[in-house]
Amino acid sequence: MHRDHVDPHDAPAHHGYTDHRTGHPRRRALRIGLGGPVGSGKTATVAALCRALRDELALGVVTNDIYTTEDAEFLLRHAVLPPERIIAVETGCCPHTAIRDDISANLEAVEELEEALGPLDLILVESGGDNLTATFSRGLVDHQIFVIDVSGGDKIPRKGGPGVSTSDLLVVNKTDLAPLVGADLDVMARDAAAQRGDLPTLFTSLAAPDGIRPIAAWVRARLDAWTAVDQLA
Repeated sequence: MHRDHVDPHDAPAHHGYTDHRTGHPRRRALRIGLGGPVGSGKTATVAALCRALRDELALGVVTNDIYTTEDAEFLLRHAVLPPERIIAVETGCCPHTAIRDDISANLEAVEELEEALGPLDLILVESGGDNLTATFSRGLVDHQIFVIDVSGGDKIPRKGGPGVSTSDLLVVNKTDLAPLVGADLDVMARDAAAQRGDLPTLFTSLAAPDGIRPIAAWVRARLDAWTAVDQLA
């Protein structure tokens, strides 16, 4: 399946496209990107979202690693989705390049999932571990989640960067470790608000039984809004 790709930098994504096999219009999945530093919990977030949503939504996942398929293998080992619903992209370059500058490999992976599996509700695109500057092209994803964790100290939100300040949702993970590393969650909340304004920040520990709940609720709300646009069209 091939389609004319939107501008890879900041063009708005479209709700549908023409299936060139049939010539018929087809609704595409909502795409949500997950980025963040190495070890912050991106893959754990993807896994937990899959477990929370797989019984109610048709899901697919695209992972990015530089020279391996380790993140996809983690998801497969933990059986969060059937194998055919997970595709690994080996970027061979800095992670942000494949999610922001040259998004062709990720777009092809997204298209492959939709072509093979039929209509999907949601595709999660996980970036390889990157720094605070990592952002997704709006030609690749519709919304961006940026995951940081408290183990780096409470200075991380204060440092800012596009991932912290402009992502649609900032997730501060591993809150259970705050006392062990001397991180002040109130300071992190204050600094995140200063960087992000009205954009939401969620504090959680994915190690907790219900740690994914607030993130899953945010994703459901984005999907409801996405579906509502189709119903109005």
